[in-house]
Amino acid sequence: MRDAIPQLATFGGVGLLAFVVDVGGYNLLRITVMPDQVIWAKVVSVTVATGVAWLGHRYLTFRRTRRPAVMKELLLFGLANGGGLLIASGCLFVSHYVLGLTSTLADNISGNVVGLVLGTLFRYFTYRFLVFRSPQEATS
Repeated sequence: MRDAIPQLATFGGVGLLAFVVDVGGYNLLRITVMPDQVIWAKVVSVTVATGVAWLGHRYLTFRRTRRPAVMKELLLFGLANGGGLLIASGCLFVSHYVLGLTSTLADNISGNVVGLVLGTLFRYFTYRFLVFRSPQEATS
């Protein structure tokens, strides 16, 4: 457990940066070019934040266990983030369209708090045990 603390701290730092990109991008899109397209605004903001997160996690968080096959790693990372996006978008969809909570605050809570927490848990374990597995870990 002691060895995991620096990795978790770096994961959190990279995640915080990606979070700022995601939430900032989402709200910027909502107040400018996508005021009525809450799901698509989330898709765009998460896509940009995913690029930031991949670079940070590849070169900082999981630098010792990253795959030599960059494209395979990027594909797995994209799939893991697709799962996280589905979780966040699902929370936003339920809140906005099913429950009728359509304010900007409600959208931010459902997509950027509840969806973020659930999606982050999913992504961390997916990154750790699937995406950034070293060749040695994969064979053991």
